Amino acid sequence: MLAALLALQHADSAFPSGSFAFSNGIEGLAALEPNFGADGLARAVTAILRHRWARSERVALTLAHRATGDFVRLAAIDEAIEAATLAETMRQGSRRNGASLLVTHARLGTPGAAELRAALSAGTVFGHLAMVQGVLWRGLGLDEAAAAQISGYQTLAGLVTAAIRLGGVGAIEAQRVVGEVLPVLAEVLAEPVETPATPDAIRLESFTPLVEIAAARHARADLRLFAN
Repeated sequence: MLAALLALQHADSAFPSGSFAFSNGIEGLAALEPNFGADGLARAVTAILRHRWARSERVALTLAHRATGDFVRLAAIDEAIEAATLAETMRQGSRRNGASLLVTHARLGTPGAAELRAALSAGTVFGHLAMVQGVLWRGLGLDEAAAAQISGYQTLAGLVTAAIRLGGVGAIEAQRVVGEVLPVLAEVLAEPVETPATPDAIRLESFTPLVEIAAARHARADLRLFAN
């Protein structure tokens, strides 16, 4: 029971993770599509979960959860995230979000946070969000399945919340999108993650070209609400 409640605490949007500043491509997509609404949001969220989060962030988080304390492997995971994230603003956003989450957990005294923060300060790791989440949530005692569920739900909720803040959908429409996409999230969560034999064998996959294009255009926008 306690583990489930702990997972709810850290999945809650009220937890100070710093993620509110990032749309993860939704603002750029909305700018590309004038009639971006519930249907466009559902397509975008589904694509991001299937073709980016499932094979990139989810894999990195799971491997980091397993590799807690092994900074050689954690650095390799971080490097794989860096290589798999093509848009500069998305790479910067992942690093900034990871650093913000790490600061929060260091102040809370989460086991492993101080050591990871020291490695980030020393330049040993980049501090990408998925890697940081894997280490911190294991430090809290959450198993890798719970950690992946939190990450997946936060990704889904963050994308939908960004669309609401942009005025693309209303709160009721947004919840319909969440209900529509939750089975997709459950499906990808059921896929196994294999641990590569060596750190240099870690490979992450991400193929969301429209999101990457939108993020690149968004970076040059004169006016924007989100950092990416």
